Amino acid sequence: MSSSTVRPENQEQNRGRDPLAEQDVARRLLDSAAKLSYDPTTEVDWETPLDPDHHGASPEWSTLYGTAYWNELTDAQRKALTRQEAASVASTGIWFEMILQQMVLRDMYAKDPTDPRFQWALTEIADECRHSIMFARGAAKLGAPAYRPRRPVVELGRAFKTLAFGEAAYAAILVAEEVLDVMQRDWMRDERVAPFVRTINNIHVVEESRHMKFARDETRKRLRDAGAVRRRFNAIVVAIASYYIVTSMVNRDVYANAGLDPVRARAEARANEHHKSLMRSSCSGLMEFLASARLLTRPALFFYKRASLI
Repeated sequence: MSSSTVRPENQEQNRGRDPLAEQDVARRLLDSAAKLSYDPTTEVDWETPLDPDHHGASPEWSTLYGTAYWNELTDAQRKALTRQEAASVASTGIWFEMILQQMVLRDMYAKDPTDPRFQWALTEIADECRHSIMFARGAAKLGAPAYRPRRPVVELGRAFKTLAFGEAAYAAILVAEEVLDVMQRDWMRDERVAPFVRTINNIHVVEESRHMKFARDETRKRLRDAGAVRRRFNAIVVAIASYYIVTSMVNRDVYANAGLDPVRARAEARANEHHKSLMRSSCSGLMEFLASARLLTRPALFFYKRASLI
């Protein structure tokens, strides 16, 4: 995987792009949204009480799965832990979706409202508003508190949403969405997971597939005429943002809230090679895209490796 070359097909694609082609992508996304979108207020079963016999996420995705501590846990403790972890991932998703909405809205400020790209951007923002409410209700039903990233990360996110633009914004959006997409595809098919959580995951996967298409398209477009300095600078910006997004997904308080020894649990989770391997294998397609966009520079790789994404 090289950070110094662009795949020939991407070079040809970038040279051949034109505004009409870009509008066509947005039109197709708008058509797809019109045909296949969900209303979580009616699609998700919010009324049936939570069954404690269900997981909140596929147990293989737990940060403790495969550790000595996991082997000591009772079945009820494992289920309680995955419910807290799933709620933490949902809460982190809300945090980043709020960043995403502000970046996209700022990017489209004062642009041509008749442009399908403008209309798709507003459609995406509307989707994200529904997703955030859906995640919030889901986390509450899982019996979890309001998990938030650590204060320094929240403040870094505040700066990022204010300053990030162009490919830095859209590539970071893509990283957050793709990582969440991979794990949720597993959860939504797993009958061990609570049915309402599976529905939430299915809605998010279907609608986020359109968002990822737009983010990839915008990242390529914004990089088309980028010089080496700009590309290298934004590569590191995206990598740093990705590191903090991914490492904030599971809050350190989930272990205590699941009734576990938080000190031991955090130590074993940090050293859990199974979870690190799962993250790396799940992100292979994402890393290939970043490499094709020449955003996997040596400094950027440092942060992706620290986040176990490569």
